[in-house]
Amino acid sequence: MARCMPLLASLLLLALAGVASADKAPESGFIVTGRVYCDPCRAGFETNVSKNVEGATVAMDCRPFGGGESKLKAEATTDNKGWYKIEIDQDHQDEICEVVLTKSPDASCAEIEEFRDRARVPLTSNNGMKQQGTRFANPIAFLPKEPRKECGGILQAYDLKDAPENP
Repeated sequence: MARCMPLLASLLLLALAGVASADKAPESGFIVTGRVYCDPCRAGFETNVSKNVEGATVAMDCRPFGGGESKLKAEATTDNKGWYKIEIDQDHQDEICEVVLTKSPDASCAEIEEFRDRARVPLTSNNGMKQQGTRFANPIAFLPKEPRKECGGILQAYDLKDAPENP
């Protein structure tokens, strides 16, 4: 038993070291990932007729809380399933960081509505989040100029009180 004590102590120290290092952010910074879709009903959320947008451009914008110039600008393009990935190499604790729609490859679904065109993402390791490294942004959408004709019925199926009537 006495011969096992040094081995057990070493294993305990290794386990504690692993737990302590698990909460640290990776050396490379953060990866921000999210999805872009077309909202053909202009509903403000995904419906069964929403489509992912391949080839859309998004930008990461970080600016000071009090306002002022952007401290970070990075761009990415969505893949064939509408997903993007942006690598960020530093902590932005004192800044507001948002993924913002920039350009749609689909002219029929390219409208950008202010305040619904972005997803805020915390880019700091000093926020109490266990998961470090990868940040998932909420889906963001481009809009067509007019909603599709069947959207009134689709939105009524969601039991929304203010759903538009079918034309």
